[in-house]
Amino acid sequence: MTSPIIEAKDITKTFGRGHVQVRALKAVSLSIEPGKFTILMGPSGSGKTTLLSILGCMLTPNSGTVRICGIPIEKAGPEQLAEMRRRFIGFVFQSYHLFPTLTAAENVQLALDVRGECGRKARAKSRELLARLGLANRVKAFPRELSGGEQQRVAIARALVAGPAVILADEPTSALDGGNGRAIMNILAGIASEQGSAVLVVTHDSRVLPFANRVIHIEDGLLREEGPAGSPVRPQIASELMI
Repeated sequence: MTSPIIEAKDITKTFGRGHVQVRALKAVSLSIEPGKFTILMGPSGSGKTTLLSILGCMLTPNSGTVRICGIPIEKAGPEQLAEMRRRFIGFVFQSYHLFPTLTAAENVQLALDVRGECGRKARAKSRELLARLGLANRVKAFPRELSGGEQQRVAIARALVAGPAVILADEPTSALDGGNGRAIMNILAGIASEQGSAVLVVTHDSRVLPFANRVIHIEDGLLREEGPAGSPVRPQIASELMI
């Protein structure tokens, strides 16, 4: 049996105090296995982004246990959480978070720079990954010169370049049209199936469901239901994608 990459048990998270206190998560438990593409769905305010932030080592829970690749994080300080992010986690954000003064290749290479991998090898790795994602002719382009789909592929390349065990994506298709959104989900599904990473996508877009191995629903800080997504769409390799 494959060991989960992410294990969370009885997580609670509260913000504020007194009459303005909000319980964002209420005894949430789940595990994410390698090679699986999981979707976390829920309405605004349901706790899905808070849960993603805890699993991504950006927040710690008030109570409960969390393990990333077998390492507990619930009592970790800021420096230890940052190290866990560098070692194990790649992020894909809703609004891309690309640096406007850096080219596509430089944005990707930045993820290697912060891990101490610099120079010619890092430049080559960044360009090779962008080429695999169909951006060989866009490596020198600045974000303002790229379409939304191209920017999101740069963001995915930045998340992937260090070979993380976990890819976490927060509403990665919300700013894209249907065609671009499907292409991005194809890439993420392919990452799980071909590279064995655990991929967790937070979304409220039901159009992405056919791509998932597993769908989890969250509402009012509770996991309400969970089940398989059926037969996922066959992920396309990057060279097949045209955005």
